[in-house]
Amino acid sequence: MRWMILAATLTLTVGSATGQAAQIYKWVDTQGVTHFDAQPPAGQSAQEVDVQKPVTPPPAAPATRAGPDQEQQAADAKVKRQVAAQEAKRKEYCETQRTNLAQLQNNPRVREEVNGEFRRFTEEERQARIAEVRKSIDDTCN
Repeated sequence: MRWMILAATLTLTVGSATGQAAQIYKWVDTQGVTHFDAQPPAGQSAQEVDVQKPVTPPPAAPATRAGPDQEQQAADAKVKRQVAAQEAKRKEYCETQRTNLAQLQNNPRVREEVNGEFRRFTEEERQARIAEVRKSIDDTCN
């Protein structure tokens, strides 16, 4: 029995709250500023605003010119392909440089071919080359 009284009270409370929405007034003052208030201004005309009415967004403007948009989309697609190709080259370069750095760091007996002959790096040359490769990786890959 109590739950029925509670349900009836809640129903009446919710029903009366939605049915008693306050009236809102809209007016523009002498400086051109638009105001909204629950009380209309004294000595000035005000428009009643229907707050129960749902607000719908204005319709989107139809596309009038399809040509320039298609040209722009084609240009955007071309640029995206170029950027993707450059990014792929950069990734490949970075991968190669990281492999070279690992070889330089892990192998104290690094050789290079000069005029058809192999020559071993001195420790100073190896450390200098390690520094060069690290700088290249830092500049390009990060």
